[in-house]
Amino acid sequence: MTATCLDRPHPDTEETLPYKRIRWNVLVPIVAVLALAGVWDRELSLLADIPIVVLLLGAVLAAVHHAEVVAHRVGEPFGALVLAVAVTVIEVGLILTLMVSGGDKSAPLARDTVFAAVMITCNGIFGLALLVGALRRRVAVFNSEGTGAALATVAALATLTLVLPTFTTSEPGPRFSSAQLAFAAVASLVLYGSFVAVQTLRHRDDFLPVEPERVAVADQTPPSQRATWASLGLLIMALVGVVGLAKTVSPAIESGVDAAGLPRAAVGVVIAMLVLLPEALAALRAARDGRVQISLNLALGSAMASIGLTIPAIAVASIWLDPPLLLGLGATEMVLLALTVVVGVLTVVPGRATLLQGAVHLTLFAAFVFLAVAP
Repeated sequence: MTATCLDRPHPDTEETLPYKRIRWNVLVPIVAVLALAGVWDRELSLLADIPIVVLLLGAVLAAVHHAEVVAHRVGEPFGALVLAVAVTVIEVGLILTLMVSGGDKSAPLARDTVFAAVMITCNGIFGLALLVGALRRRVAVFNSEGTGAALATVAALATLTLVLPTFTTSEPGPRFSSAQLAFAAVASLVLYGSFVAVQTLRHRDDFLPVEPERVAVADQTPPSQRATWASLGLLIMALVGVVGLAKTVSPAIESGVDAAGLPRAAVGVVIAMLVLLPEALAALRAARDGRVQISLNLALGSAMASIGLTIPAIAVASIWLDPPLLLGLGATEMVLLALTVVVGVLTVVPGRATLLQGAVHLTLFAAFVFLAVAP
C-alpha cells in the first residue's frame, strides 16, 4: 500500500519540537524577515536578487510546513482557512504598497493580481489537485455540496467585482464610482463571511474528505499547544518574508517584463504566482496524500479570500489615498472567467473527477498564462 504523510510520525511531536532543536523550517523564516528588513526600499542588482529569490522559495517551503502543523492541531476545514486568510491578508498589503508607490501605471495592478489569483487557484491548483488525485486513485473523489458552494461564491465575487465595472456607466472606463465600490466591498465581505460561517460551523461536514483517511497511531496525537503557537508565529513570519521579498524583487520583475516587451498584466501574474506558492505546494501535498477535498478547499478558499478581502481593503484605502483603480476585465479575461466557471460547475457536480477534468483545468490555466504574455 502506498505510504502517505499520515503514515509518518508528525514533524512536530514532543521529540522534535521546533523550540528544542533549530531546524531549517525555523531558521528560514527568521532569516527571511531579517533579510527583508535589510533590503526593504533598496534597489538591488541582478546578482543580489538571486539569493533573495532562493530565500523566498525557502520561506515558501517553511510556510507550507508550519501551515500543516497548525492545520493538524485545529483540524479541517480550519487548517485550509488559516493558510488562505494568512496569505491573502499579506497579499493585500503587498498590492496596496505597490499601488501607492506605482502611481498611474499601477491602476490595473489590483485587478490583474486578483484575476490572476482566481485563474491560478480555480484552474492551476484546482486542476493539479484533480490530476494528482486521479493519478493516485484513478478517480479523485470530493464532496460536491461543499465544493459547489465554494465555486458559486467565487463566481459571484468575481462577477460583482471584476466584470460589472466594465459595464457600469457612472464612471468612464472599467471603474466603479465611490458608491459602487463601497457596495462591492460590503457585498464581498458579506459573501466571504457567510461562506466562512457555513464552512466552519453550520455545514462543516460538506468540506471534509468523503473517504475516511487512514491515520497511523503515531500521528493521532496533534502537536502540543506550545508547538502550534510556535508554528503559527513562524508561519506568519514566513508569509511576511514571502510577500515582502516578492515586493523587493518586483522591480526586477517589472524591468524583465518591460525588456521582454510583455504587457504590464504579466507583472500581476508573476506576483500572484509567487504569493500563492505556499497554497499551491500545500494543495499538491494534500492531493498526493489522497486528501483531494482539502486541496480543493485550499484552491477555492484562496480565490475567495483574494477577492473578498482585497476589494474591501482597496475600498477603504481609496478613502484616504485615492489611488487610481481600474477593476473591470477586458473581453478576453471575461471569456476565460466564464469558461472557468462553466467547466468548474461541470467538474464539481458529479463529486468525482478523472485525469480528463484535471487536464481541462490545467489547459485553461495554460491558456490564461499564454494570453497574459501574448494578448
